[in-house]
Amino acid sequence: MTSDPFAASTPQIAASILSADFSQLDREIADVDRGGADFLHLDVMDGHFVPNISFGPHYVESIRPVTKAFFDAHLMISEPVRYAPAFIKAGVDAITFHVEVAPDVAATARELRKLGCKHVGVTMNPATPVESIFPALDEVDHVLVMSVVPGFSGQKFMPQVLPKCEVVKKRLRPNQRL
Repeated sequence: MTSDPFAASTPQIAASILSADFSQLDREIADVDRGGADFLHLDVMDGHFVPNISFGPHYVESIRPVTKAFFDAHLMISEPVRYAPAFIKAGVDAITFHVEVAPDVAATARELRKLGCKHVGVTMNPATPVESIFPALDEVDHVLVMSVVPGFSGQKFMPQVLPKCEVVKKRLRPNQRL
């Protein structure tokens, strides 16, 4: 795997492969690697937490050999702790889970780390109060503030989430990423 993109002090580029041509996925990933992306963002959807279904651990396992890229699995799923071990075994480096599915957001982050996840992130939907992630901030490596409603590509950026970014950034430790 490449170096840890979350350890860098400069902005990072995360390339989502959700819209890739799956019939030519190895070529699409090679293009992303050549283009300079710092990591691959894997949008995992279960049809429960979000209405669409994308892919699971088997997909991750099949693309792991074609790139040394850092994999961030954005689990838009109802049970991230239940499915995390399979994603970790398949080769993801980071797991980002939604606060909306975690009754105890800090405990969820700790459990993901205990399961072997190297980097843990938390995210929230645009309508979710920013305060909901505060209990997890000491337990996570990064925060993803959703600027669209998860589950559908091609949506327009929601600028009303920008104040959330400002609030979160003020609360992050020096080694955490937004």
